[in-house]
Amino acid sequence: MNRLGTLLVLSALLVIVLSAASQSAQAQTFQVLYAFTNELDGATPFSGVTVDRAGNLYGTASLGGNLACSPPWGCGTSYRLKRSGSNYTFSPLYSFNGEPDGRWPENRVLFGPDGALYGTTYEGGGGQCGSVGCGTVFKLQPAATFCRSVFCSWTATVLYSFNGDSDGYWPMFGDLLFDQMGNIYGTAPYTTSGSDIYGVVYELTPSNGDYTQSVLHTFSGSDGSQSFGGVISDNAGNLYGTTEAGGQYGYGTVFELTKGAGGGWTESVLHNFNDYDGSNITAGLVADQSGNLYGAAAIGGATGGGTVFELSPGETGWTFNLIYTFPHADCGPQSSLAIDAAGTLYGALECGGAHGAGSVFKLAFSSGSWIYTSLHDFNFTDGDNPWGSVTLDSSGNLYGTTLYGGNYNGLCQNYGCGVVWTITP
Repeated sequence: MNRLGTLLVLSALLVIVLSAASQSAQAQTFQVLYAFTNELDGATPFSGVTVDRAGNLYGTASLGGNLACSPPWGCGTSYRLKRSGSNYTFSPLYSFNGEPDGRWPENRVLFGPDGALYGTTYEGGGGQCGSVGCGTVFKLQPAATFCRSVFCSWTATVLYSFNGDSDGYWPMFGDLLFDQMGNIYGTAPYTTSGSDIYGVVYELTPSNGDYTQSVLHTFSGSDGSQSFGGVISDNAGNLYGTTEAGGQYGYGTVFELTKGAGGGWTESVLHNFNDYDGSNITAGLVADQSGNLYGAAAIGGATGGGTVFELSPGETGWTFNLIYTFPHADCGPQSSLAIDAAGTLYGALECGGAHGAGSVFKLAFSSGSWIYTSLHDFNFTDGDNPWGSVTLDSSGNLYGTTLYGGNYNGLCQNYGCGVVWTITP
């Protein structure tokens, strides 16, 4: 996968307080909460954000930060937008360093059972991937000693460095998943087995402060290839995910992993994509309260613009239903959808929209059909190319990021360095 953009030099640490919207909270309102500068704050956030109970936002920027690492791009950062009333204060939490702890984080950081933040880096950490490294799984915690400044760096712990062989390498967009025992599940889209590169689903098991990796499933191509979107689980502990390619027709699959009584995992392919119903599926899955699965394809469908689909469980298996086909070619969602308690779906399109810079949408089921609504069309100055997933808080506010756009000054003059945005209902 090509690296997006060519971003330049590091200068100074930036802390900005931005005011939230002055308009009524009852009206749907879009606002840019922060525009990255490609300095120590970071640049090009691939991933969306995580919201804590206080309304603070946490995320990663894939580039920027430590310029000495991977010049002139930098190795990426993790950040927080701390909420105080209607205001948000930006502060960097950690700047990655490459070989020891990883570089280019491309998935969301999520809170684990212990309250720490967990995520992955695309490269760095060593292994058999040459000088770039094979990627890491990391943990971020506040410094042990109290700090009064917003500039205080958090502490990173590498839980696992991918070796680049049968254990997988270059983890990308999918969220990590935690079970009640503190085990961590994820996907790595690449493995090396002869000339075949198919990817794995893996588990990290904690023991006395260390983690042991186990490969739960290695894809063979016929059952799918390159799982980018991570996995979700049901109440029985079964895992579900997608693959970008492979399967019966070569356009990807939806799969299930079921744990047997002896501890082994059995894979079942729930659906083989055929291009008409979607392809290039880098997004993972979400589930509603009835156990129906929902996902998105970045391209394919009748227009080539990507699709949204549903898989419903039944006594004789799973039923596939095509919910929606997007009109703009090659502009479908790249990351997982969000779903609310009513079953309404939310997502982002990386391009298209009124200005060609992408959009945020919702799909609501009403009177037997799914109704599409565009919530915001990006116009470059307020963001461009929303790649990451959309996040919902308990009040129905939406949050997300764009890869580009926003600040076109100085170091960001060519592409824009990306933004964090919100939509209030």
